[in-house]
Amino acid sequence: MKVNPYLHFNGNCAAAFKFYEKALGGKIVAMVTHADAPVETSAEWRDKIMHARLVVGEAVLMGSDSPAQYFKTPQGFTVSIVVDDPAEAERVFQALSESGTVDMPIAETFWAHRFGMLTDQFGIPWMVNCEKAH
Repeated sequence: MKVNPYLHFNGNCAAAFKFYEKALGGKIVAMVTHADAPVETSAEWRDKIMHARLVVGEAVLMGSDSPAQYFKTPQGFTVSIVVDDPAEAERVFQALSESGTVDMPIAETFWAHRFGMLTDQFGIPWMVNCEKAH
C-alpha cells in the first residue's frame, strides 16, 4: 500500500506543480488538462488541470484544479518531507518558502538536525524534517 498526497488548487495547479518540480527536484510525469479529456468542457476550464503527477524519488505528489464551488482552503493537514542531509533540508525549505509564509523557521531541534514549517505561495502547508539518528 502507498499513501500519496492529492492536492486541490483554485485554478493554479499547473503553476504549483512546475514550482514543486523545481523546488523538490522531481519530475512531472503527468499534466492532463480538461481539454485532454474525452468529455465536453467549458472554455474557461479547458486549460485547467484535471490530474497532475509529480515523482520525487520514490514519492508521488498528485493534484488538480477544483471548480470554485468545490474548492476549500487547505486545512487540517501538512505535507511532510523527510530528507537525510541538513543542507538538502535547508535547500528544500528555502525553495518552497519562496513567496510563501514561514510558520516555523528551519533550525535544529531536539529531534532533528533541521526542522521547519511553512505555507507555500499556493496555500499548501509543508514540514521539512531532517531527523537525528535514533
